[in-house]
Amino acid sequence: MELARFNMVEQQIRPWDVLDARVLDLLKKLKREQFVPAEKQALAFMDLDVPLGYGESMWQPKIEARVLQALRLKPTESVLEVGTGSGYLTAMLAYSAGHVTSIEIVPELSVIAAYNLAGHYLENLHLEVGDAAQGWEGKYDVIVLTGSVPELPKAFLDALNVGGRLFAIVGDAPLMLAKLITCVAPGAYESTTLFEACVAPLQNVKQPERFTF
Repeated sequence: MELARFNMVEQQIRPWDVLDARVLDLLKKLKREQFVPAEKQALAFMDLDVPLGYGESMWQPKIEARVLQALRLKPTESVLEVGTGSGYLTAMLAYSAGHVTSIEIVPELSVIAAYNLAGHYLENLHLEVGDAAQGWEGKYDVIVLTGSVPELPKAFLDALNVGGRLFAIVGDAPLMLAKLITCVAPGAYESTTLFEACVAPLQNVKQPERFTF
């Protein structure tokens, strides 16, 4: 298992320009296999999405690592995660930030994530069941959407504190763009494209009007 973890870091994650020592140390410390369904254990360290059931999946390890590096979390910052999944990325965020609120639309997955996270005794973590596809109450320093959106809902931008960052995968299959959006002043944002990706959309995400012929 440790050899597989080492190979994941050295062969998948470092070659994807993830060089932040804090991120690499966390990948070695946090046991990814504990967050993978038992019947999918063989996939824990592979370069692919791991199905969780209920139409959701864990991201590829290199995406999780790249996102964590790009966010540059500080231990004083508050985070909103939309889509708890199995709780692995949730744990990575909680180990890196001041407080994490994670919303999961599927009650069964939220229960599984709570079980997976229980042994980590993360007191700065709050799990909720709900539909956050159009936003969530509160203001945050960091927001992470773990499902894609065809267009970015404005509510997430409005929920960012100045200096805050939003990670979202935007677009339609087969081509989507992973974006990091920073609030540089009230109502003003800068956007950086990090990489191309294709992941399942957030459940209940609003679809834009499209022309039909």
